[in-house]
Amino acid sequence: MSAQPIKRQQRICVAIPASVVSDVPHLREKTHKVGLIGRALAVFRIDEVIIYSDILNVDQSRELRFISTILSYMETPQYLRKSFFGMMPELRYAGILPPLRTPHHPTRSRKKDLKAGEFREGVVVSGCKRGVFVDVGVEQPILIPDVSLRPGTRVTVKIISDGGNPKAILINSNEIPIYWGYKVAISSFPLGRMIKERAFDMVIATSRLGEPLMKVKDKLLERWWGSKQILIAFGSPTQGLHEIVRQEGFNLNELADFIVNTIPRQATETVRTEEALYATLAILNFLTED
Repeated sequence: MSAQPIKRQQRICVAIPASVVSDVPHLREKTHKVGLIGRALAVFRIDEVIIYSDILNVDQSRELRFISTILSYMETPQYLRKSFFGMMPELRYAGILPPLRTPHHPTRSRKKDLKAGEFREGVVVSGCKRGVFVDVGVEQPILIPDVSLRPGTRVTVKIISDGGNPKAILINSNEIPIYWGYKVAISSFPLGRMIKERAFDMVIATSRLGEPLMKVKDKLLERWWGSKQILIAFGSPTQGLHEIVRQEGFNLNELADFIVNTIPRQATETVRTEEALYATLAILNFLTED
């Protein structure tokens, strides 16, 4: 990858409802739809996607698990998927998922091609007196010295010397200066309570009933640049965010700092969640390009 995507100054989180796949009946189409969402998250450098229950008093655990599994599978580098995902019914049509091709999904698979300063995701395969051996997607696991970790642990490493016998150290992925994929979380609470529980500096709600984004962009951008953690929330195919949080007794105006319409004068009766995701993230990406 020639141009490395710089990590954003802010941590950007996206909230999507469990019902996002409710308008398509077949597992193949559901997989395709979640694949589009995963691509949007990666294209626009989203740090975390939070999947929330949007119908109170209805068990949506199956939908939550399905969306989480597909998005997690997409985010995991190809060479690690066998270690973390077995034969799961949710992954029956995983073959149709588009690759992310983000920096943490490298295409080079030879030990001699590893470069000092390069970052890799890996999994601990075994330990020894000297440290642990980690599979980083090359022919043989590489030794990380002076570390003790359980086999099966996912880790992030930095290559510190190249050549025939490269050396590496463990690092925290937060230290990496480029975009390094998204995290997947299932919210324990419905959207309104989740917003209350999480310490977001700024909450943007998307709604066809909201203000046109360009009308509030100056105030929004001023708040954006002063925030460290931002949530962008999306509704479901059958309910907008006003209706979703009203089930909990909340008013969306009290939860969100901005309620925006990113597709003004839409010609279709409804806009699908994945369509709103691309439209909203594309516009915000353009406006916040620094």
